Amino acid sequence: MGGKKTAKAAGKAPVEKRASAKKAAPVRKAAAVKKATVAPKKAAAPVKKASAMKTVAAKSPRNESRTALVRRARRINRELAEVFPYAHPELDFENPFQLIVATVLSAQTTDLRVNQTTPALFATYPTPEDLAAANPEEVEEILRPTGFFRAKTKSVIGLSKALVENFGGEVPGRLEDLVTLPGVGRKTAFVVLGNAFGRPGVTVDTHFMRLVRRWQWTDETDPDKIEAAVTALFPKSDWTDLSHHVIWHGRRICHARKPACGACPITPLCPAYGEGETDPEKAKKLLKYEKGGFPGQRLNPPQAYLDAGGKAAPPLGATE
Repeated sequence: MGGKKTAKAAGKAPVEKRASAKKAAPVRKAAAVKKATVAPKKAAAPVKKASAMKTVAAKSPRNESRTALVRRARRINRELAEVFPYAHPELDFENPFQLIVATVLSAQTTDLRVNQTTPALFATYPTPEDLAAANPEEVEEILRPTGFFRAKTKSVIGLSKALVENFGGEVPGRLEDLVTLPGVGRKTAFVVLGNAFGRPGVTVDTHFMRLVRRWQWTDETDPDKIEAAVTALFPKSDWTDLSHHVIWHGRRICHARKPACGACPITPLCPAYGEGETDPEKAKKLLKYEKGGFPGQRLNPPQAYLDAGGKAAPPLGATE
């Protein structure tokens, strides 16, 4: 049977036929906002909880043509841009140095834990010169809540020394320079380039890898090969925002262990629909952060996020 169009698809190219003819409930559109490099300036529309959705069995695009894949991938990104118009880096930072240090510290922990820890770190060591000359034991004590604090202390002191010795105490704005810093790989480099310098890049973290494979954009498992496969599907200008959209969707709705399929706005486009909870009411209970009515990960989120109904995270030691 031919699949029906969703409300949002009206006037657009039809979605490929699916096994079930049931129709997903329309997803309310939020006003798109154009984000600034560090924090969006425009307010977003109020956050709305995901509406109940009927069961939709998506057809696996195993024999999908290259053209169809590109169209589906770009449509998913457009849909997610409407769901998360306020998407932004979920690490608190005021300058490139703070962002690169925070990103290094985010390994093997949550952005929330990093955000709760870095205020004390940057208050004590505000510049690369300060952190380069720091007593490692004192830094370790500050970074203890992030886990692996000894290795992270070595990395952030090491990269600070490299910034002072090789780049005049400034964070470089080129990929080839960033990856020479201790603890900085391509993922960290693209976070910095995209969000501190406004230079497009795709951030392939665990959420990104999981979702693009679920969506069958690629079957690669190596981060560099995933990056190459995904960037080939989108214009370069989309890369940074695409990363935010995918990562936010992975954190809030499309979870690793139990995706909230019944509350997902892109089920008609997802080959993996049904891997998670499909009951709309049960799926709603799985939603995280602002989608579930809970605080986000940043202590100092952009105003657009607050205007959209998001809540700031609590500081370290506060009741969470």
